Amino acid sequence: MLLTTAVGEMVIYIPQDSPFLNMGGRVVDSAYEFATSINFFLMQSIYSAFEIVSVCNLLLTFDINRNSPLLPGLPIAAQIVIFGLINLYAVRWFGIAEFWFSIAKVLLAIGLIFFTLITMCGGNPQHDAFGFRNWHVDRIMAEMYTTGALGRFQSFLYVLRNSSSFTCVGPEYLSMVAGETINPRRTLSKAFKSILYRLVVFYIGGALSVTILIAYNDPKYNDIVNNSNSASSPYVVAMQNMGISALPYIVNAVILTSAFSAGSAYVYTSSRCLFNLSKKGFIPRLFSRCNKKGTPYFAVCGTMCITFLSFMQLGKQGQKAFNYLVNLTTSAQILNYGFMSITYIRFYHACIAQKIDRNEFTYKSWFQPYSIYLVCAYYWCLIGILGYQVFMPGKWTVDSFLFSYIMLFISIAAYVFWKLFKRQPFVKLREADLKTGLEEIEEHEYEYEYYAKSETVERSWLRRLQNWIS
Repeated sequence: MLLTTAVGEMVIYIPQDSPFLNMGGRVVDSAYEFATSINFFLMQSIYSAFEIVSVCNLLLTFDINRNSPLLPGLPIAAQIVIFGLINLYAVRWFGIAEFWFSIAKVLLAIGLIFFTLITMCGGNPQHDAFGFRNWHVDRIMAEMYTTGALGRFQSFLYVLRNSSSFTCVGPEYLSMVAGETINPRRTLSKAFKSILYRLVVFYIGGALSVTILIAYNDPKYNDIVNNSNSASSPYVVAMQNMGISALPYIVNAVILTSAFSAGSAYVYTSSRCLFNLSKKGFIPRLFSRCNKKGTPYFAVCGTMCITFLSFMQLGKQGQKAFNYLVNLTTSAQILNYGFMSITYIRFYHACIAQKIDRNEFTYKSWFQPYSIYLVCAYYWCLIGILGYQVFMPGKWTVDSFLFSYIMLFISIAAYVFWKLFKRQPFVKLREADLKTGLEEIEEHEYEYEYYAKSETVERSWLRRLQNWIS
């Protein structure tokens, strides 16, 4: 949350395309912008491959023939083709489709929280008011890698590193639309302020619901996780344990559509990142070519090439391949947050050096600069322990080491390459570009407010709902 407010301040000050990436070039140097952009592009494109595999695994939860020669190859190929067609020819429908998919996700999240409240009070086929019983099963924390206090601490680190950093994301996606938002300062200010409530309701509420519904050592759930695939929603297992038959299929169906829409959205985001890299001169100009509708078709095709990583699922060790994708995206995501924190630190001190009063900003982050120092230390410590378990006795494997740290190595290599190639110096704080685009934004803001006052437009309930979701 502290990082979200910091990124919000930086983005709302100068709303632009790929703001937290471009700002890195303004306040650090071009090599830093290149490295962070490469990491973000790879993260988004690998996410799309991850979601493709997730959809295939979710299909296995339905009553279909698991030994069919068409699975999972056909669903993977079909999704890649559909994602390509959507992002090449149906981009204008993309926003509308995502709006309705978002409604389904919100309804599912709220519905599962209410499901938890009802069933824990006895509203289930077994009429068992289990309450918080699963919080008292065996021990309060599981052990991992070793036993005792150290094992419990390593279990906590695993959750902190993988689950929380992998699932709880947000400020980067909200920032990406800054350059295309009407009245961005006011709109994005409201959006960043609302993130706190969404985190409380959906992430914290969802995490509490899972721990209430199912014990950490549930044998059925652990068997699915260890021996099957990613289609192991704890909600579904809890419903099956209660003897609920139809609802698990409905939940899996909504989760499946959510994973599909997320995969398409990641293709869109990563292709625009590749397009931006080309426009800035970091990669060949070929990727900035657009068709008559403004779609960067070479950037889309370049992104689609990485989605072929999803075919690793066809191997004999499909679950291992899925874990590789999780490790790659997790490390890239944590790196992305680490880069964001460094960018804001430079932005903050550049404002001081240029005597820019942050109190006049439309949106100002909390407890600076101490909160961003804390965030920066937190994420770079996480980066350091991404694959620490491979250094434990008997745990070393080359593939585990590489898939834990390869994104860090790629980012370092990208930075060194561009630094040596361009030989551009670091940006001095007094010379950091905090003005380009500022005048246009303020002019747009003034014109929008002027016409908004002269024209009273009554917003429908659907428009208000859309604004809240977005």
